[in-house]
Amino acid sequence: MVETVITGTGLFTPEDSISNAELVRSLTEATETWNAEHASQIEEGTLLARQPPVEEFIFKASGIKSRFVMNKEGVLDPTRLRPILETRSEDQLSIQAEMTLPAIQEALTQAGHNPEDVDAIIVGASNIQRAYPAVAIEIQEAIGAGGWAYDMNVACSSATFSIQAAVDALKSGSANCVLVINPEITSAHNNFELRDFHFIFGDACTVTVLERAIDAVASEQWAVLGTKLATKFSNNIRNDFGFINSSEIDQRDPHEIVFRQSGQRVFKEVCPMVSAHIRDHLQTLELEPAEIRRFWLHQANLKMNQLIAKGVLGRVPDTTEAPVILDTYANTSSAGSIIAFHKNRTDLDLGEKGVICSFGAGYSVGSIVVEKTTG
Repeated sequence: MVETVITGTGLFTPEDSISNAELVRSLTEATETWNAEHASQIEEGTLLARQPPVEEFIFKASGIKSRFVMNKEGVLDPTRLRPILETRSEDQLSIQAEMTLPAIQEALTQAGHNPEDVDAIIVGASNIQRAYPAVAIEIQEAIGAGGWAYDMNVACSSATFSIQAAVDALKSGSANCVLVINPEITSAHNNFELRDFHFIFGDACTVTVLERAIDAVASEQWAVLGTKLATKFSNNIRNDFGFINSSEIDQRDPHEIVFRQSGQRVFKEVCPMVSAHIRDHLQTLELEPAEIRRFWLHQANLKMNQLIAKGVLGRVPDTTEAPVILDTYANTSSAGSIIAFHKNRTDLDLGEKGVICSFGAGYSVGSIVVEKTTG
């Protein structure tokens, strides 16, 4: 049986960070302006007045204190409320490809490899900035890698689904060294105009190096004991942006082609689904929940993570068992669980095990059970 290992991870964090207080100030001003512009309709009852955001609610509801973004100026501009990103020509490296390069370098350095050792790249993210050519192939060209590359999208589970694809490729022999890359510019798909959504997302990029154990030279290695994926259709998390929009007969509400969700339904349905998924996965591997030293969960909401871990362990985990990074990064979609793994793994001892788990739109759930074997 081919044993596959994670031998390196990398993280790109944008320079700009936005606090809850800053975000609330900009949306409050925008809300007041919108209400004033629509005062007559609001008075007639044909429109409801928009309610201003409440700073105290954000942390209480989500555990988020701040988030990193590719561009702070545009997000905080009350007349814009979205990033200002450079339009690049076809002969320039795309923004999404460019943000991957520091994370790739960090991950390859940990793994003890050079770009030319890479022969497969999978880019998984909630939004890819164009349909084709694949951003993964652009990155392949930019770093001088060989082999093959492709993009994939399973929303917030794109990292774990990509990791299973990488493991399968390594086991089949179609690749020897795979980069799983998750470049999330979530600020460009977020709706900063509505208080229910404006605080949720942040930007970041993660990279994971996977290879066969027999080929690995890294000082720190994590054996992939098993992967498990599941999907179940739901409209409760949705983004309708796509190439068909311009051809549709009826004009879309602009709020339909950016992120939206029914938060309470998601909370109620996803938490038990993910807990059961992890329990079943561990049982398949003949592991008990008590044998899992750490849960690197998708960083969407603190209460969700606590409830999911409780559903596996039978108790609320402490911060060392289920570390949190969403307080400073917010929800970075597929990158979240990998950021948690990247920042919170070096203290584990040899032989200790953990679960990398994602969950999100689809619904989609992915879990990767790993064991520290070297380092």
